[in-house]
Amino acid sequence: MDVPLPYFEVDVPIRSTRQPGLRGVHVFTGPADSRSAAVRIAHEVYDAARAAQQAGGELPRGRPDGWTARGYRPGWEPDWKAATAGRWNAPYSWRRVSDLEL
Repeated sequence: MDVPLPYFEVDVPIRSTRQPGLRGVHVFTGPADSRSAAVRIAHEVYDAARAAQQAGGELPRGRPDGWTARGYRPGWEPDWKAATAGRWNAPYSWRRVSDLEL
């Protein structure tokens, strides 16, 4: 029996190259075996989306492992060195124990 990998959330700070001072966070989620793997995979899907956009193509649909970039915004640069990753917890999931204890 295969044990599913835990889901991670990767938060990557971004800044606008067109309007100094504008900042935000690009969020990726997907399964990985570690935080460092989650950041690496998020970077890979971002790079694939960027390459497709710059080539005039559509964004890749998604990898077999479940990771994908749902969008790409030219003019925003990610700070991958400042990216953080942690276990993802869906705030509205029906599986949350605290919700079942009501």
